[in-house]
Amino acid sequence: MADKHARPDSSPDTSAPAVTRTMHGKILLVGIDNPPVNALGVEVRRGLLAAIEAADADANVAAVLIVGAGRNFIAGADIREFGKPPLPPALPDVCNRIEACKKPVVAAIHGAALGGGLEIALAAHYRLAVASAKLGLPEVQLGLMPGAGGTQRAPRLIGAAAALDLMLSGRHASGTEAAKLGLVDRLAQSDDILAEGLAYTQELLASHASVRPTRAANALADRDASRAAIDAARKDTERKSRGLFSPLKIVEAAEAALDLPFDQGLALERKLFLQCLDSPQRAGLIHAFFAEREVAKAPETRSASPREIARVGVVGGGTMGAGIAVAVLDSGLPVTMIERDDEALARGRAHVERVYDGLVAKGRMSADAKAAVLARFDGSTSYDALASADLVIEAVFEDMAVKKAVFAELDRVCKPGAVLATNTSYLDIDEIAASTSRASDVIGLHFFSPANIMKLLEIVVPAKVSADVVATAFELAKKLRKVPVRAGVCDGFIGNRILAVYRTAADYLMEDGASPYQIDSAIRQFGYPMGPYQVVDLAGGDIGWAARKRRAPTRNPKARYVEIADRLCERGWFGQKTQRGFYLYPEGARTGTPDPEVEAIIDAERKRAGITPRTFTDEDIVRRLMAIIINEGANIVREGIALRPLDVDMTLLYGYGFPRYRGGPMKYADTVGLAAILADLRAFEKEDALFWKPSPLLVELVERGADFASLNQQ
Repeated sequence: MADKHARPDSSPDTSAPAVTRTMHGKILLVGIDNPPVNALGVEVRRGLLAAIEAADADANVAAVLIVGAGRNFIAGADIREFGKPPLPPALPDVCNRIEACKKPVVAAIHGAALGGGLEIALAAHYRLAVASAKLGLPEVQLGLMPGAGGTQRAPRLIGAAAALDLMLSGRHASGTEAAKLGLVDRLAQSDDILAEGLAYTQELLASHASVRPTRAANALADRDASRAAIDAARKDTERKSRGLFSPLKIVEAAEAALDLPFDQGLALERKLFLQCLDSPQRAGLIHAFFAEREVAKAPETRSASPREIARVGVVGGGTMGAGIAVAVLDSGLPVTMIERDDEALARGRAHVERVYDGLVAKGRMSADAKAAVLARFDGSTSYDALASADLVIEAVFEDMAVKKAVFAELDRVCKPGAVLATNTSYLDIDEIAASTSRASDVIGLHFFSPANIMKLLEIVVPAKVSADVVATAFELAKKLRKVPVRAGVCDGFIGNRILAVYRTAADYLMEDGASPYQIDSAIRQFGYPMGPYQVVDLAGGDIGWAARKRRAPTRNPKARYVEIADRLCERGWFGQKTQRGFYLYPEGARTGTPDPEVEAIIDAERKRAGITPRTFTDEDIVRRLMAIIINEGANIVREGIALRPLDVDMTLLYGYGFPRYRGGPMKYADTVGLAAILADLRAFEKEDALFWKPSPLLVELVERGADFASLNQQ
């Protein structure tokens, strides 16, 4: 039943019991069988409670062994119950009843034991895990915290520092790590979890092992060390999790494990858990959780099978090309890099090696592992080296003529059926595809810098591309562990198109009276890691300058144009790489300081434009910038550039720093109310009817009392 040959994951069988009970000698085997992942639905909770009560009442039962069927022990809460009224028994009651059992209870863990699943295991008296198991308390990622004793039992079992690390990061510990931490008592010697669990339980009975409530564990005995760990976690959390609600509640609950009797600690945990449950951040984070899974479901992934990708080429060895090469190498695929000459190729290889050297220096990779990765990396100055590539990603200068020249070479040398991808940020991919003899093989793969770290991958779908090429792109994203978002062709696609209006609205605010430093501060307080002008300085002001000059001939002559950024660029102030942009970066500093000369330039530009500066509050700034992001997002959905509002949300979350706990701009709009957003746009429209014109989709939704969420269901 629950060994390595157990039933495969499948659709739930409502006729089969979610929890089974079988006697193995004097051991009551309690099997959790709730496919596909053994989630803690109400039937599982009821079944576990009944099984423990039956064990206590049956004199023939000497011990209880809890094992999961299929691939997991218990993967966590049942997402089908999210947002619905809770049904008894509550998980804390189930955990407390397991711990109170008069017979030894053993949890045998394989696969995932996450969230409530790990809390069930913590409530047991003994724990066994296979090396490949994944144990964690990831509730923080949904704006929640462990609410069934996890904050009280984990610190008592493994200490405050280790428990807080698991709870605040949401990461998964392997069975091997869990054994080292003391989270489990024994590491299984094989993957046959049923046989291992029965043998371990039998061994415990033979040694007359007693009931051992986790609440009695004493890893907090060194109170000074525990207090220091809690204080350090609080300071670190205040710094890293600014604006987030649940992390500090987790710290507070862990502190209760040190300071309060167990039952009082449980009561406080439950109180704090319910506060997290009521927080609007939970709604935003849960939306992000589900949207991240939904966004990978593009129409083409349902209608076509991906092509096989065994070898990848990357054209360009600059920062972006090297980052893409690293991302592909990390997935296990071989990479061939193409550069124009030996010197450029050497720089490209150095960029790639520098990433792995950094990992080795930090102890996150061995020298042998680095060597093994680089053995899959080669380079050439001849496009002919790409003859056997299944996929080639172009990452050269953002210029149409340059990119067409690259694709002419790819068209010449690449084998039939090879996927030809461009990493362009703005350019017309239909035009690039049309310059080849194989438009059906051409697609956009827009990575974000640094490409080996940033999770977003915009998959830009030109008009003539084959469905199987789109499916291949989504399969590649999965291999690269990216969040893929399907986008249509337009200037900037989804993300950079929104970025353009966001920056324009910020420039209007700056010219009208707000300083760039106030604007950045207001956006950081909203939850972004950086403000728009900090981002400009980080990326390089020359990049936006080049884009503005490229668009100049087609710019609407009636559109307002702010020249402040151009004045800085004309002085060679491109940001961090030149030690000054909107901010000053003395001696290569990574954090900038305000520059009085920039403020003087802004004042001069206001006078030149005949603008009398006015005062904006931080709330004014946020309302304007969010209104334009939401409005442009609505236009993008209306035009079909994005399939759904959630695609816009994922793009902004994973590519542009939109605060995850707000769910994305379209989810945020629903939270604020679309009527309020439209009212703001109507007010701003009086100042500039061209820029602030409300999206017809937004107007339509308000008129019929609908929201963006309703469009995600279509």
